[in-house]
Amino acid sequence: MRHLLSSGDLTRDEATLILDTAAELARVSDRSVKKLPTLRGRTVVNLFYEDSTRTRTSFELAAKRLSADVINFSAKGSSVSKGESLKDTALTLQAMGADGVVIRHSASGAPHRLSHWVDGSVLNAGDGTHEHPTQALLDAFTMRSRMGRLEGLRVAVVGDITHSRVARSNVLLLTTLGAHVTLVAPPTLLPVSVHTWPCEVSYHLDDVLPKSDVAMMLRVQNERMHESYFPSVREYSRNYGLDAERLACMPPDAVVMHPGPMVRGVEVSAEVADSPRCTVTEQVANGVSVRMAVLYLLLGGS
Repeated sequence: MRHLLSSGDLTRDEATLILDTAAELARVSDRSVKKLPTLRGRTVVNLFYEDSTRTRTSFELAAKRLSADVINFSAKGSSVSKGESLKDTALTLQAMGADGVVIRHSASGAPHRLSHWVDGSVLNAGDGTHEHPTQALLDAFTMRSRMGRLEGLRVAVVGDITHSRVARSNVLLLTTLGAHVTLVAPPTLLPVSVHTWPCEVSYHLDDVLPKSDVAMMLRVQNERMHESYFPSVREYSRNYGLDAERLACMPPDAVVMHPGPMVRGVEVSAEVADSPRCTVTEQVANGVSVRMAVLYLLLGGS
């Protein structure tokens, strides 16, 4: 494995290796000194063309815990046209000798193109509405630590599927790892190509929740929407929001996940967000371990 561009590129064995490595590395986070000398002398560049708090910080922390040198490159305000600026930036990174480039870009496929221009490993930290593979890995890691397994787990992914790179990456990865995924959304928030995805589809949250072990609630991505996809936020929340009453219909050990940022009162009620069955802060902590594992495996840690 030289790059991590898509969850779909991972075999079951590769994905399991990442999760197992992350579990080993998670123990480091419990020590007083959280650093390992593994990637000393390696350079990791965070190349973010889109805003991000959790993902960028998480990758930075992961690289630093492995003793790599980290360069944060924020592409805000770059006026050069995207295709050219990305290539020119790539050539600059190449000249600096970057061993790994973590890229988030609003254009689907940008990490793939970058991988042809640099010798180092490219990690997709989210490209357009396409994919976000490390988010899917940290979600799978969280499910596995909470539920003890992924094989046969029933996962409902609820909300704005059309604009969600998290949904696509999760469907591909979880299916590879033996879980069953059902997408739940109004028809307007499902991608046209959804019939080609390896999962089931439902428009009715109340039919799906009672038989789901995990409810993954997605944020309605207003910033990617240029027309109206549903009548009103209140209407959306009534049909597709998770409140305490709906949570009570789920199996007793079921958990609620969210890739963040959560919009309380829309996709999850405050009561659900603060409940011990909600894994949001756990997901953030697990994200560091999972990204450490990916960097370690890609950049050839000893």
